[in-house]
Amino acid sequence: MEDVFRFRDDLGPAKVIHITEAHSGLKAVLVIDNVACGPAIGGVCMAPDVNSEECIRLARAMTLKNAAAGLSHGSAKAVISADPRMPAVDKERLLRAFAGAIADLKDYIAGPDMGTDEASMAWIHDEIGRNVGLPVALGGVPLDEIGATGFGPAVAVDVAMDFCGLELKGARIAVQGFGSVGRNAARFLAEKGAMLVAAADSQGTLTDPAGLDIAALVALKRDGGSLADHGSGRKLDRDAIVGVDCDIWIPAARPDVIRTDNVAQVKAKLIVQGANIPVTPEAEAALQARGVLSVPDFIANAGGVICAAVEFRGGGQRGAFAAIEEKVHANTRSVLETSRAEGVLPRDAANALARRRLGAAMSYRRWS
Repeated sequence: MEDVFRFRDDLGPAKVIHITEAHSGLKAVLVIDNVACGPAIGGVCMAPDVNSEECIRLARAMTLKNAAAGLSHGSAKAVISADPRMPAVDKERLLRAFAGAIADLKDYIAGPDMGTDEASMAWIHDEIGRNVGLPVALGGVPLDEIGATGFGPAVAVDVAMDFCGLELKGARIAVQGFGSVGRNAARFLAEKGAMLVAAADSQGTLTDPAGLDIAALVALKRDGGSLADHGSGRKLDRDAIVGVDCDIWIPAARPDVIRTDNVAQVKAKLIVQGANIPVTPEAEAALQARGVLSVPDFIANAGGVICAAVEFRGGGQRGAFAAIEEKVHANTRSVLETSRAEGVLPRDAANALARRRLGAAMSYRRWS
């Protein structure tokens, strides 16, 4: 309860629910932050070390993301305390138990997130029939396969070129986290002439100034390998990715990876935040002071939830990509233009944009 009151403000959270179940071993937290725009869409994370405070912060990031994207959905986040690499039978048991626990929470629509995937959503759907991110066989849009979430940062990078003096053709990219967001962002940007020179996963960092073979790295990860297993390139410590020499740096892993104690290591001219809350507020201010442009997470990485909203209303891949392109492009340009004109942090401009839209939605609601 203490966490709730410490983080409570005019936007939320509306509900914070702690879930435990002895039979399945389920331990989870669900935060429904704000439902002014409609029923909340929010991912289900699975990790052994995510706590209630982080869940509350992630739910707030979703509030700003969904509002900035102009979606008719509120915001939430759920975290299940477990190792996502557990045997599939155990993972299925936990997710089905989680689905049963949220069955009566009609204002929450579950989606995939870190540690969960389309199969996870299929199990939830089988229990309660209320979620997004389904396999194609169940009518879903294949979010990871088409790279919808990674498409958002790629769109944001394209827009940001006009604000940081870079050319996309030949630009050197570094990606932290070579999962669905990071690998697809790198793929979309490479198709436009950029070059991946560094990538990192939980086991280490791989660099090559001459460029890394994205397709080979994707195949390696698909087969269960680590970037450290790749046959070429220089192998570095996992956290060395922060300081690699590059033009564009895309954090697409965990929160708070750029902080005051390592922000000075950053060599990039542009950071586009693919993960949720990957840069602390103090680090963002330090980057701005150094002339490093940083596009906020809930502006750049909204592709996944935009795709989810399209799927929820029966749309398909073409509609999802069109919506992501339109919304992320317009919001990135609006935020960066406001930041430049008013001399404020891009995050401050993004917060103002999201809060204006939330305020308008909340004015039509009866709140008790």
